[in-house]
Amino acid sequence: MPDLDDLAAKITPRTKALLLNSPNNPSGVIYSHAVVRALADVLAREGARHGAEIAIVSDEPYRHIVFDGAVVPFPQAHYPHVITATSHSKDLALPGERIGFAAVSPRMPEATLAVDALIFANRVLGFVNAPALMQRAAAALQGVAVDVSGYRRKRDLVHEGLTGAGYELVKPQGAFYAFPKSPVEDEMRLVDALMKRGVLVVPGRGFGMPGYFRISFCMEESVLEGAMPAFAEARRELVD
Repeated sequence: MPDLDDLAAKITPRTKALLLNSPNNPSGVIYSHAVVRALADVLAREGARHGAEIAIVSDEPYRHIVFDGAVVPFPQAHYPHVITATSHSKDLALPGERIGFAAVSPRMPEATLAVDALIFANRVLGFVNAPALMQRAAAALQGVAVDVSGYRRKRDLVHEGLTGAGYELVKPQGAFYAFPKSPVEDEMRLVDALMKRGVLVVPGRGFGMPGYFRISFCMEESVLEGAMPAFAEARRELVD
């Protein structure tokens, strides 16, 4: 969860925006209404103190990939200065297409200016646009998402396998990542031990959280099942 006191201390007159990612990569955690409201209160208070309007850029590519009836709050309900960005690479499982959208809250006083800026930036960087045909197809698929039941089974497989092997982790509420705690302080030792066994994970220091590691479970269940013994073996090698 965000450390609100730490966040407030880091806001300066130069602060323009807060990037909010929920469901979160790498942890799979969803920030509740209470957390989002508290974040908004901090931004409003500190922004007023510095004479600035700090925006929330809500990064939401995993909004529709949630488990166990979890609800993903809309920051727009708690704060007027919100720009939402999403990607259909995740919710429609179209990673190669690089297509999504940005939306500006109508409550944002500078909404028209922000939309114009986004359009201008998109035109200047025209080479990043998806083909026109795919844009038309994706536009007709708003409100549609992949079946998350497969992801949920894989989430459960990974969670049960890792906790059974002695790892500590928060059970992901959404997205398709888990972020366990390394059994040794230097997670690179674990990364190397797993690599020797044919399993690739991402060190937590890449996310500003040394001592943890990220595993993605958006792959065949057989691959995940085959990887579980390696996690147990690597932990025994480093700890026992």
